[in-house]
Amino acid sequence: MLSGGNLGRVEKGTGLIPYTLLLIVSKTLRVFGIFESYDLLKLVHLVQFLFIVKLGSSGILLVLQRPFSTGRRITKPQWMRILRHAVFGCIINLLWLFGLTLCGPLRTVLLFEHADIVVLAGASALFTAQGGGTSKTRGAVLFLVAVVCMLLFDMDEFPDLPQPQHPEGHHDSTLFHAVYYVISSLGLSDHKSGVVLLFLVLCANVGYRNASKRLSLDLGGAKRLHTLSTLVSAGLLCPWAFFLSFYQTIDYTWMSLVLPFLVVVLFVFLLDYYVDSICTNKLEAPRVAWVGSVSVFMAALLLSTVWGHPYRKRLTTMNKGVVEVLGYEHAMSGGVVLSAVIFLIATKILSSPPSKSKGNLIGYSSSGMPLFNFTGDDLSLTHQSIMTTVRNGLRQILEEYDSRQIFYFLCLNLVFTFVELTYGVWTNSLGLISDGFHMLFDCTALVMGLYAALMARWKATRLYSYGYGRVEILSGFINGLFLVVIAGSVFSEAIQRLFDPPDIHHMERLLTVSILGLLVNLVGILAFSHAHSHAVGHGHSHDHGHSHNKKHSHGHGHSHGHGHDHSHGCDHEDSHGGGVNANMKGVFLHVLADTLGSVGVIVSSLLIEQFGWLIADPICSIFIAVMIFASVMPLLKDSSLILLLRAPGFKEQDIAEALNKVLSMDGVLSYRDPHFWQHSSSTTIGTIHVQVTPETPEQRIVSQVCAVFKDIGVQNLTVQVEKDEYFLHMSGLTSSYREVLEMTQHMHSVGHPSSGTKTI
Repeated sequence: MLSGGNLGRVEKGTGLIPYTLLLIVSKTLRVFGIFESYDLLKLVHLVQFLFIVKLGSSGILLVLQRPFSTGRRITKPQWMRILRHAVFGCIINLLWLFGLTLCGPLRTVLLFEHADIVVLAGASALFTAQGGGTSKTRGAVLFLVAVVCMLLFDMDEFPDLPQPQHPEGHHDSTLFHAVYYVISSLGLSDHKSGVVLLFLVLCANVGYRNASKRLSLDLGGAKRLHTLSTLVSAGLLCPWAFFLSFYQTIDYTWMSLVLPFLVVVLFVFLLDYYVDSICTNKLEAPRVAWVGSVSVFMAALLLSTVWGHPYRKRLTTMNKGVVEVLGYEHAMSGGVVLSAVIFLIATKILSSPPSKSKGNLIGYSSSGMPLFNFTGDDLSLTHQSIMTTVRNGLRQILEEYDSRQIFYFLCLNLVFTFVELTYGVWTNSLGLISDGFHMLFDCTALVMGLYAALMARWKATRLYSYGYGRVEILSGFINGLFLVVIAGSVFSEAIQRLFDPPDIHHMERLLTVSILGLLVNLVGILAFSHAHSHAVGHGHSHDHGHSHNKKHSHGHGHSHGHGHDHSHGCDHEDSHGGGVNANMKGVFLHVLADTLGSVGVIVSSLLIEQFGWLIADPICSIFIAVMIFASVMPLLKDSSLILLLRAPGFKEQDIAEALNKVLSMDGVLSYRDPHFWQHSSSTTIGTIHVQVTPETPEQRIVSQVCAVFKDIGVQNLTVQVEKDEYFLHMSGLTSSYREVLEMTQHMHSVGHPSSGTKTI
């Protein structure tokens, strides 16, 4: 059955293949036309090229669409809107063609030939709360990763191929000279500048086409608007193109370029537009986007391998002299292939329709409409935009002292890193660039510490019932391992330089950067010095009661209602004392290591500059490595002991005294299996089994035991109360004979003074 909104659309499995094949052919021909356009732009100015294709397209569109004889009469305000639409369209087309000349047809196709729904889905996932869930966010992130791969891993330089001419060599007008000057000021190569430009033009083009939907409705259809806008664009470009024809001369006749221009007009500006409109009406939009993307990417990769063949050039030109000029500079690279694969994955995710929750049909309304019942999970908001997540994360960071200090120093470190890398690239100093990347490595340690500080405050869940406090310990342990690796590498390199000291150049730059780095690290030392000077976690404990209404709760272990084994939990939210925060200590040691490194560089630089002692550099490096290793060992030891569930060393005496207090309570016979361990820097957990006389109230014992251990800072204590009936009850259950015998012997031994028992 066809719904009202899908009239004329072909249902699945009925006649899809002809439209799919038509879409594939049109996209392949469009890619061919883009490659041909790149060759034409080597001979013709951008403005002249765009004027010719707009003029040719408008002539054919006027015959096909007849916009003046059909539809309503166009008013003067509508003509002004059409003019504005044409101006923005010309700007976008000129920038697109300029990007094509910068980075070549292959990269232009990969970056620019994306369906609107793909780009809109990615933008919605990143910047709105109704973005379609985490899968759409992953698709948007993958799309950005593909663009970054094109920038970082695409090496568009091949020694065996002719180097591309400077884009200004042919398009030497003042406007394009200014555009190229702005782009080249970023310090990127031509094709990388084109990548950035094409990505921005893609976003602008999607917004431009979506903004023109209202105008197309007012004019009577998108095709009528397209025809009129193309005609107005040709009129706007006409004076500029004629002026350039008198200002610039070419070595070839315009007749020799008739066939290439005809190919571009038909394949790029006409056939693709009509086929895309037909397929969008007949097929589903996600299917059109996916098939079209696969077609253009595969066609571009295939044509890039054969486009430089001389036989192809003879087929698409009418002058043999032109063949000698045409060449293909922008060849394929590993970065391009990687970006193409990631683009395909991102397009598949972003073009897939969002999963819709299905409600339960509960009946029909009085008008005959079906009524569905949706559960709370279907109605709840399950996805947040990245901007909302960033805002919430910043709020959580700034709420707590430790995370706030790490965040501020991280921002300062990133600013200094950016300045150092910029100055290093500007002065072509390898030492500054290397130190800048070293600072980036330090920033990763700060990011890990910041994330650990945030996770430590997450609430406990069903799977992580103790919470995430131990993440701080793990972060400190990993930071300690990083520092050991750094100290070892510095030490080994220093030993080699001790026997063969190398010459050191540009001492003034090295000294300046080291002094600035020292000032930055001193700020970090002051910010994190509390992590090295005292233990975190102060306050007073409360809420240790044993009432059933308390949130900490307690459970009863008797099975048949007559047993006397009771397990009680006592939770105390606030810490009475704790160990050093391993996460903050790890961050502090990282900053301390950088500070020592800056001091060592300054001292060695002064000694080398004043006395020529080249051996001062490795000696200072050895001293720094030893200091780093010595300072990080306590952190590794403490965090390892916590991860191994050792009883907290700073509470051993307190725990022993507390156990003696438990033995001195009225009605307590003995205790067994006392287990105490440190969950995080401010949380200590314990369990204990207490044997009492039959007439002793269990709740009183639980309350007293919890109060004793609360005073020494045990925040989470589980107390199991055991009586004579418990052992008799256990003998009738599945406990083995050896277990029951050990329990009975232990109860018989309470009449003799020994460790953990008292005489009654």
